[in-house]
Amino acid sequence: MSFLSGNNTDKQTQLQQCLLDCADGKHKALKQLYDLCSANLFSVALRILKDRALSEDCLQQVFYKVWNNADKYDASKAKAQTWLNTIARNQALDILRKNKHSDQHDSDDALEFIADDAPSQEQHVALSQDSAAMHLCLAELPEQQKIYLEMAFFEGLTHQALSDRTGTSLGTVKTWIRRGLERLRKCMNSI
Repeated sequence: MSFLSGNNTDKQTQLQQCLLDCADGKHKALKQLYDLCSANLFSVALRILKDRALSEDCLQQVFYKVWNNADKYDASKAKAQTWLNTIARNQALDILRKNKHSDQHDSDDALEFIADDAPSQEQHVALSQDSAAMHLCLAELPEQQKIYLEMAFFEGLTHQALSDRTGTSLGTVKTWIRRGLERLRKCMNSI
C-alpha cells in the first residue's frame, strides 16, 4: 500500500504498525517505514541543513535511531509521523551544531532563536479539521487530478518527474495540477 492510498488514519496506522514491528526486530518493517516516510523526513532535514549530503547522512542516522528506539514510541503521546519528524528535526539540529560552516549555517547563538514548529494543541485541532476538509475536497476531484496532486505533494515529485514517471506530457501534468489546485482552493474556501 502506498502512502497515497487511504486516508490519514490509515497512514498513521501503517506507521504505528511498522514501529511496533521494528521494536520486535522485524527488518522488513524498517524497509516499509523507509518507503513510507523517507521523503518527508529527508525534506525536514534538508529544510534545516540546506545541504543535500548532510541531509542524506541525517536521514540515515534518523532510521538508525528509529530502529534502536522504536520500542520507546508511545502512540498515546504522539502520532507516528510526528514522532518521526521530531527525531529527524532533532538529528538535523545536532548535525547543524556539529558542522559549523559559517558561510552556510547559523551560529549556536542563532539556533536558540529557531522557532519550535511543533503545533500547539489549538493548532492540532485546526490541522485535524483542515485535514478532514482537505480529504473531502480531494475526494471531489477527478481521479487523474487527484493522483497527480498526491504524487506532487505527498511524494515531492516535480512536474518533470511526474511526466517522466507516468509518460504524460509535461504540459498535461502542469494543467492537471493547476486545475486540481484551483478546484481544491474553491472547495476549501466554501467549507
